[in-house]
This record gives sequence, structure tokens and C-alpha cells, in this order.
Amino acid sequence: MFRIAERADVPAILALLADDEISRSRGFVSEDVDATIWAAFEQIDADPNNELIVGDDGEVIATCQLTFIPGLSRGGTKRMTIEAVRVRADRRGGGLGRAMMAYAMTRAREHGAGLVQLTTDKRRSEARRFYESLGFVASHEGMKLTVD
Repeated sequence: MFRIAERADVPAILALLADDEISRSRGFVSEDVDATIWAAFEQIDADPNNELIVGDDGEVIATCQLTFIPGLSRGGTKRMTIEAVRVRADRRGGGLGRAMMAYAMTRAREHGAGLVQLTTDKRRSEARRFYESLGFVASHEGMKLTVD
């Protein structure tokens, strides 16, 4: 059910990212309109430390991005960051998100990651409860800066 995304999945992934009350995506755009998105997919796809995951039951119904980060802190522990987690609205509440996160944890173990981290927007109280139900702990305060 879960697999590495292919180029043909990009429109469906962008639709999932846009179908959100605090979306940071405008949905599907053709390559001739926005080559940056397509170049980003190519970079993710070529990078062994990045995996764009999709849930597929004949169509893309979920997605997340996994990034594996080597580091010197914590005794050289590799980390996995989970980002852009989305489940299609009509499939929420049926265990698909939980299954995708279990798949992500399997990928963390396979990559030798000893720590899994993620951030969630403070306005997403349901997402926070979901992550806490999986054992995630809000141990740090995250900060972001948009660079122009």
C-alpha cells in the first residue's frame, strides 16, 4: 500500500497538500508554469536521504516526506524527519494515517535512525493529538524563518 512516489504521482500529491485549511501549496501546476516544483521532486527522488512516500490503493490517498539526517549530536545518532503528512479527507479516521506512520517508523529502523522528529502547525490540534497517540512528545519549541 505504501511506496516511493513516482513523477506521475506529483499532481495527486500536490492536490493532497493543497486540500488543507492552512495549505502551503496551491495544488497542481504544470511543469511549464512552475518548474521549481518539478525540480524539487527530481531532487527528492535522486537523494538517498529523502523519500517521498505515497499511500496507494489504485490512486494516491496519502503522502509524507521522510528525510534522513546524519548528525554529530546525540553520539552521532541519525534522525529521520517526517514532513508534509496528508491523508485524503474522505479517508481520514480509518487508520490510514496510523498505518503510514508505522511504515515511516519501519523506514527509520531500516535507515538506522535512532530518533524520529516532526513538527506540526500549532493550529492543527487534531494532528497534535494524533502524533501524541503514536508516542511523539512535544519536547522542543520549533522556529522557522522564511528566507527571501
